[in-house]
Amino acid sequence: MATKTAKAYIKGVDSQPRKVNIVASLVRDRYVADAVVILENTPRRAAKAVRKAIESANANLLNNNSNIDTKTIAISRIIVTAGTRMRRYIPASRGRALPYEKISSNIFVEVVGEEKAKKTAAKAAEAKTAEKEKK
Repeated sequence: MATKTAKAYIKGVDSQPRKVNIVASLVRDRYVADAVVILENTPRRAAKAVRKAIESANANLLNNNSNIDTKTIAISRIIVTAGTRMRRYIPASRGRALPYEKISSNIFVEVVGEEKAKKTAAKAAEAKTAEKEKK
């Protein structure tokens, strides 16, 4: 059985990287099915973006490789980096403008899955006889 990988890269998430990284650390090195359940029940705003990135990588793996066992798909890497910063200004007294930055994040997710074992001719024949016996 061979392992297959797929990636997803989400850019411009409107949340600070340190906040997104807290959520990403909850699901690091877990199976995708477990990670989705954890993120659905996490009350942080960044959980939605991390879940979408994981589901996107999962969909990429299943779309590109038809015979992947869905139970074996796990998150191999999840990395949160700083995205672009937008400079903005707040009006202040005496005609001044105080600068601040809106910080965004980039989320990189890589998932790994095992291929299903191909049935040999003998196993396929056994499966057919077992189905006939059930009927």
